[in-house]
Amino acid sequence: MTPIRAVSPRGVVTFGRAVAIPVGRASVVVVIVTVALIVVAAVATLSLGRLGIPLADLPGAVFGGAEGKEAFVLERLRGPRLAVAVGTGAALGLSGALFQTVTRNPLGSPDVIGLSAGAGAGAAVVALFLPGVLPVPVGALVGAVGAMALLYVSTGTGFRNPGRLIVAGIGVTAVSTAFTQYVVYAVERDRATALTAYLNGSLAARSWEHAATIWAVLLVVAPLVVLVAGRLVIGEMGDEVAAALGAEPARTRAVSVVLSVVLSAGAVSVAGPVAFIALTAPQIARRLTGGPGPHLVSAALVGALLLVLADLAAQQSPVPGNLPVGIYTLAVGGLYLGYLLTREWRKGSL
Repeated sequence: MTPIRAVSPRGVVTFGRAVAIPVGRASVVVVIVTVALIVVAAVATLSLGRLGIPLADLPGAVFGGAEGKEAFVLERLRGPRLAVAVGTGAALGLSGALFQTVTRNPLGSPDVIGLSAGAGAGAAVVALFLPGVLPVPVGALVGAVGAMALLYVSTGTGFRNPGRLIVAGIGVTAVSTAFTQYVVYAVERDRATALTAYLNGSLAARSWEHAATIWAVLLVVAPLVVLVAGRLVIGEMGDEVAAALGAEPARTRAVSVVLSVVLSAGAVSVAGPVAFIALTAPQIARRLTGGPGPHLVSAALVGALLLVLADLAAQQSPVPGNLPVGIYTLAVGGLYLGYLLTREWRKGSL
């Protein structure tokens, strides 16, 4: 494997001769600060509350082996949940950044265009009607691909027209949600109750198997994202320029959509359709870093931070009933979506 060189004076990270990715100084600062904030939020997740591990004992529990209550909290209660939150948030942030880049639309996220809803419908069908026959991630992937195929056909122009993409995506989301609600209604009441929590996006009762699933998806997809990252940067200059520079915009767009679907499906399979992380994380990352570019690493880290903070709020909230984490992301993301829609309408993009 060709080693990664250091950032050059021009701000480009190169992977041998095949890949060159522009990196700005602001992006490096955002990455460092976001990683630090994720660590702080992780410490808070493990230490706060009645079952939390005291701060003085946390380093020893994490690095030296935990026993008794500390082992239960770290190995079964909060440790797996934290690992799933970081991995799922990163996958959703990266998925949203890829889709928003190829559609050149800040509203083009898995939440808005129906990808998450389709993945949730596929996962629900497999989990309830085909348990033990197919893995839930396979059902989520099939549902996501089906939703994207329906979206592509229904717009009449593929993914090229942002306005049609949003309108068609709302329709695909409605159809997928209606189908999922039918599934909930059709199954036994106790199983439907458990499914409802999943469909809201939940990190409760996560295990290391869930963590292994989402991190395996990230490890498989990340190298492929690196290969298309440079072409995505060139693609932001327009299809004609990208084609002239050999970036193959149509092929790059297709590969990016597939990677986005796989990432979103992996996230849905372990945590359900967590709302709006994929929409907000890339936008926050872009505003923090400034300048053009998909800012894929920053978007992934911001997504991880947002989901860890939302899950921390879900665990420590005084609201009775232990609301799923998706309720919190839905409340914040809905406000942000309203802001984006208003801004795009004033700009004449809708």
